[in-house]
Amino acid sequence: MVAQIDSTYIMARPTKLYSRLLSYALFEGRPLTTKGRWINPLVFALFGLAKHLPVLRKVREPVFILGTGRSGTTILGIVLSMHHDVAFLNEPKAIWHAIYSGEDLIGNYTQEAAHYRLGAADATDIRLKWIQRIYGIYLAVTFSRRLVDKYPELIFRVPFVRALFPDAKFLFLMRNGFDTCHSIESWSGRLGDQVNGEVHDWWGVNQRKWKLLVEQIVPAHPDLAPHQAEIARFTKQTDMAAVEWIVTMREGLALMESDPSAVMGVRFEDLSGEPESTLGKLCEFLNLPKDKVFLGYGIKTLHPVREVKPFTLHPLIVNAFNETMRKLNYVQ
Repeated sequence: MVAQIDSTYIMARPTKLYSRLLSYALFEGRPLTTKGRWINPLVFALFGLAKHLPVLRKVREPVFILGTGRSGTTILGIVLSMHHDVAFLNEPKAIWHAIYSGEDLIGNYTQEAAHYRLGAADATDIRLKWIQRIYGIYLAVTFSRRLVDKYPELIFRVPFVRALFPDAKFLFLMRNGFDTCHSIESWSGRLGDQVNGEVHDWWGVNQRKWKLLVEQIVPAHPDLAPHQAEIARFTKQTDMAAVEWIVTMREGLALMESDPSAVMGVRFEDLSGEPESTLGKLCEFLNLPKDKVFLGYGIKTLHPVREVKPFTLHPLIVNAFNETMRKLNYVQ
């Protein structure tokens, strides 16, 4: 589906087709494993122009969807995009790359050194101006009041984002670890490819993201750090996905504990199984007014997903995985 649009989406609120297509075509950029990458020079040219324009619309209380990919982040963003106040950007990594070139974990746009974590010190005055101008233009041309940005890896960059947007709200998506890891394995097998001698899959160009994760994030975890060298040699997709899931879930739990007024945890199982009540709580947390079309679309679209059976993981990460599952209340 182009821009995650289907007939149900169009019929629910036809006017949303415009903003969703505009987001897809001119602001999100085309990542490594997608077609249409010829448009990226145009997208970056637009950002270059936007950096020099005045702020057309103030960005107020932007919403950032965080977590591990394949945990429901996209469907939540699509449902939120149906709200009459909201414009939704699905992984606009091109925008973030335009303001900080060293953020590209995948290798979508560069092969220069990248940083998993970004802090408040990285939010320089010029980057603040750039992001405010680009997002301000985006809100203006989509006739929207609120921005929703889904970029799961921003979970490791919340201090950076908060420095740019002090009033930002964050939604941390949680999903059963086995389901998430199985979905990552399926995604990588379905969309992975070899291009000009390079492997392009979930882990970026020749496992760029995986290498950065092991080098920059794993050492901060006392139970994983002693096994860093062995973990770096993992080749089984579910084992690699489990490492990403463990460190990401821990990051989200820490954020919820440290700043509950700005970070809300959302269980995928609640979102898909009890959409009406879950979306109602989301709107209250995000200060979004009630919207019957939005709620109706969510109820119609969100459905429980069958859980996968537990599978064997590498012995070095089993304890960390099980401990994280317990903290998320997926097991006793």
